[in-house]
Amino acid sequence: MPLWSIHHTPGIFTDEEKHRLASRITDHYEQVGLPRFYVVTLFHQTRSEDFHVGGEPTPAGVRIVIDHIARRNPDRESRRRTARWIEGMLRPHLERHAGLHWEFHVDETSEDIWMINGIAPPPAGSDAERLWAERDSAAPY
Repeated sequence: MPLWSIHHTPGIFTDEEKHRLASRITDHYEQVGLPRFYVVTLFHQTRSEDFHVGGEPTPAGVRIVIDHIARRNPDRESRRRTARWIEGMLRPHLERHAGLHWEFHVDETSEDIWMINGIAPPPAGSDAERLWAERDSAAPY
């Protein structure tokens, strides 16, 4: 389950841009084999007065926290590929804002302490996971 928490100051994203970015994020994870419903994207608009970088209010800022639970990168090079993919996907949405401070990080969390609707997700790549992807929902297996 990738969880993207996108904290941003006002004026960074329109509702249409939020939808487009969330869809693009989801499309990527589906392409690497995850069910679409695993992907959650949350946009948190934060007043500039409440968004501080280096102890100072930031007029234009984006801070993204990404939790990867369903899959982990096995080595340093795959983590770097993931970071480049994220950067490349975000840049077109963010570079049009002059003076924007933006950053992201990815945490990789144990899937052993993750449930959807009270069900532990099936093993990665299993028939049960493929069924979840086809149904686009969790179901006992």
